[in-house]
This record gives sequence, structure tokens and C-alpha cells, in this order.
Amino acid sequence: MLRTNRGLLKYVLLSLITFGIYGLVVKTHISMEIDTVAAPRDHKSTLNYLLVVFLLGPITCGIFPLIWYHNLSNRIGDELKARNLGYEIGAGDFWGWGVLGCLILIGPFVYLHKLLTSMNLINESYNASR
Repeated sequence: MLRTNRGLLKYVLLSLITFGIYGLVVKTHISMEIDTVAAPRDHKSTLNYLLVVFLLGPITCGIFPLIWYHNLSNRIGDELKARNLGYEIGAGDFWGWGVLGCLILIGPFVYLHKLLTSMNLINESYNASR
């Protein structure tokens, strides 16, 4: 059974308490879960988040994580459409809310909420079909 209980408040509070470790764990699980759910349909693979953050991010001066989030958002959005779940997320949400939204401070939280909600919906659908 894949996790379906992720929420923004829980994510933020536990990330603060654990000095960011909880956030790393959640995003690592998201990168693995989208592979479990979407790979049979789209035959793609998402790079593990820890590898992106600790190895490829520093090597590319922070550019690779931006590309990773762009691709992840599109892949999650495609899976939502394929499952007819009635919720949308895409690269535009990442660039608009996650990146440009930093100017209004709450933008990254809006993107994170959309990301967590999307994965909850996809995981619920996957769990129900198993």
C-alpha cells in the first residue's frame, strides 16, 4: 500500500522538527512511488531525490534539481490525466508557484500542497486498483 496521508502542515512541521530530514524522506518516497505507479504506463524512470540533491545538484550548481522538479511535475500531471482524477499539476505549477512564487513567499507552499495532494490522489487510485 502506498502512502495517502501526506499533508502540507504535517510536512512543514516535521521538516522543521527534523531539520529537513523528513522533507528529504518524503520527496525520496515520491520519486520512488511515481515510478511504481506510472512506469507500467509510460516506461520512464524518475531519478532518486537524494541523488539529485546531494550529488547532481552541487555538481550542476543547482540547475539539475530544477530540471528534476520540472520533469516530476509533468510526469505526475500525466499520471493524473491518465487516471482521470480531475486534479492538475504540471511544470507550469512548479515554475509559477515553486520558483516565481518565492517572490510572494507562499508560492513554494502552494506548489508543495499541489504536489502532495497529487501524489495522495494517485496513490489512492493505485491502491484501489490493486
